[in-house]
Amino acid sequence: MYGNPSTLSYSSSSSSLFSFRIPLLNHGFKLVTGTLKVSPPTPEINSALYTHLMCAFANVNSTTYHLSIPSTDEQYFSSFTTIVKRGNPSIKTLLSIWNGLAETNKSIVGEKGNYSVFSAMLEKTSNRRAFIESSIKTARIYGFEGLDLFWLYPRSASDMSNMGILFDEWRAAVESESRNSTQSKLLLTMALRYVPEYGKSLNYPIESLVRNLDWGHVVAYDYHLSIKENVTGAHAALYDPNSNVNTDYGIRKWLSRGFPSDKLVLGLPFHGYAWTLVNPGDNGVGSPASGLAVTQDGSVSYQYIKWNTRTYGTNIVYNATYVVNYCVVGASWIGFDDVEAVKTKIAYAKEKKLLGYNVFQVINDDNWVLSRAAHGEEIDQDNNRKSLLIIILPIALILAPLTLIICYLLRRKVLKWKGLDYLYSCRNTNTSEAENNESNAPNLQVFSFNKIKEATNNFSNNNKLGEGGFGIVYKGILPRGHEIAVKRLSKTSNQGVEEFENEVMLTARLQHVNLTRVLGYCIQREEKMLIYEYMPNHSLDFHIFDPIRHHQLDWEKRVHIIEGITQGLLYLQEYSNFTIIHRDLKASNVLLDNNMNPKISDFGMARLFRKDELEANTDRIVGTYGYVPPEYVKKGTYSMKYDVYSFGVLLLQIISGKRSRHYYGPSENLHLLDYAYQMWEVGKGVEFFDPSLDDSSSHCKLIKCLQVALLCVQESPENRPTMLEIYSMLKDETKAIGTPTRPAFSVRSGASVEHTSTSQQASCSANYLPISDVIPR
Repeated sequence: MYGNPSTLSYSSSSSSLFSFRIPLLNHGFKLVTGTLKVSPPTPEINSALYTHLMCAFANVNSTTYHLSIPSTDEQYFSSFTTIVKRGNPSIKTLLSIWNGLAETNKSIVGEKGNYSVFSAMLEKTSNRRAFIESSIKTARIYGFEGLDLFWLYPRSASDMSNMGILFDEWRAAVESESRNSTQSKLLLTMALRYVPEYGKSLNYPIESLVRNLDWGHVVAYDYHLSIKENVTGAHAALYDPNSNVNTDYGIRKWLSRGFPSDKLVLGLPFHGYAWTLVNPGDNGVGSPASGLAVTQDGSVSYQYIKWNTRTYGTNIVYNATYVVNYCVVGASWIGFDDVEAVKTKIAYAKEKKLLGYNVFQVINDDNWVLSRAAHGEEIDQDNNRKSLLIIILPIALILAPLTLIICYLLRRKVLKWKGLDYLYSCRNTNTSEAENNESNAPNLQVFSFNKIKEATNNFSNNNKLGEGGFGIVYKGILPRGHEIAVKRLSKTSNQGVEEFENEVMLTARLQHVNLTRVLGYCIQREEKMLIYEYMPNHSLDFHIFDPIRHHQLDWEKRVHIIEGITQGLLYLQEYSNFTIIHRDLKASNVLLDNNMNPKISDFGMARLFRKDELEANTDRIVGTYGYVPPEYVKKGTYSMKYDVYSFGVLLLQIISGKRSRHYYGPSENLHLLDYAYQMWEVGKGVEFFDPSLDDSSSHCKLIKCLQVALLCVQESPENRPTMLEIYSMLKDETKAIGTPTRPAFSVRSGASVEHTSTSQQASCSANYLPISDVIPR
């Protein structure tokens, strides 16, 4: 699945692919791998669960044979290792290199490509040397600890022969580079076809692969595709009584050819394929079909399959002959691996003493059901919590009922004050049912009061970073020198408890390079403290509104910040497991790290939706004056377009250096949005921009940003673009951009500036604290 929960297509965009290697504690495997194809930003992954992660794909230049990273994904490749090591310092990351989208596409459907950059690269010693040197250099630049070759599949005898030479040279170069540096030796891996030969005459260079690879991951799926076959098929059949196209046959062939079992990794697909049955009554494996179904290439993610079966109450059948599951919905037949098939394949891999297994791809899982099944966990697919209670609670009652009750009551008494009981029960009664699902985000650390007191020098004024209506933010230094920011909520404030609960709950689920990390919390001594990563470059408003410091943010840096904020919002709205509305996006809530990377902070006002929810209403209007859309002020309605509106205001501030609270124009009677629109309408956008900015050498033009920002602040939510559309407009130089009309709260549209300002100020809050230093002005 390439960025869509209902389809898996190899012909999608150039967005990144990640492979996750998940350790098994009690499974007997040394290595478990999984592949995940996503559009940026990086999806939610608890890297503490994995031993290796693979980031793909790097391309190969057809002229120089050097590696190239797609420009749209470069920032994700460069930050990938850093991000995943935060949750697991011992994790190893690999960079995967492929033969290009078109060639890979053709290989999967069995077509012969017209051109292979890999084939051309292999032909000459100088080409191979350029490729090898570039691959090692690229891996080191981006911080990867290994290299993976994803070539599906070599098509000539010379390809196979030259591949063996390549790996001999590649391994020698890796060894030499390691000897001549202080860095550890890079890993070398490769994707392998399910059998060690291709046709009658093409054979993998087994001896070279065994000699040089750390492991090979067998692509044990996509045997039968609905796009090319008119009978239903088990696309990842472990066995097949009628054909040699099955995993068992392939693994036995690899082993018989001398490939050691402890270097083979078994592929497990988290997707299936859909056919349209000729006769719905004839619906087994091998039944006549008239073509594909459901999606344009017939591929369907496991997550979508499970949603479909739950929605329509469809029975799932397990066929032990092929080791496959299938279901029939109307005339559509879908074959896939469910829990039974996965468990059987795991047992098979153990029996064959394989190194581990490879999942393609992790994001297709449904609430981690297949991942847990592969780990050997016994879970109820429909209700994991209920299952846990059924298994554990009776044992606890038999062993120590009185102890359990007493400990529970004492613990509950400690935590139940002011609504903090949810930290124990893992529930928030003010949020939707969707929020109570299990999360794979890393656990937050519970800090003791004394530890925070020591880190902040007894909450010294010298450590104070900021102060607002909910309390004070302090800088702290932990015993090992780790810098933190501590938000200490005021005990006298009646506000903030819900926000505190909200931030703990949400940030425990969120992992993205453009979101500020909450490291933990402290609730000892009736305190409410949140502990964040420390941001040394302060908040965005610290720079763009200052007459001196704004010069430090040239246009290139501001474009980088705009792109980062866009990616953070894309993650919240599109790529996390739930839709999250921030509701307080503003310049002071965008923090900047050492490298001026933006990080959205302060999720106390955020709200979480299920993916099928579009909007909600509230009687409690919160937010910050100038960033709040009209539908929220007037009716309390909020949706994803709330954050789009706030983003538009923020974008106007970034390109102009102007605050939303001031008035502009010859008579100084126009608020920021009206002034921006007037300058754009009469073709004088240059008068609106920060005069220090020069976009002449940038692909992202100031005037385009102005137009996009004005679209974001339209009166009606329906007229505002989505974050996906905003991302596309800002990145694609050729994409047409709509014509904005007058923005919300426009004086000329009949609203009174004075009335609007007063009503917003009365109903909105500006008390959120930036986690950054405050320097006296």
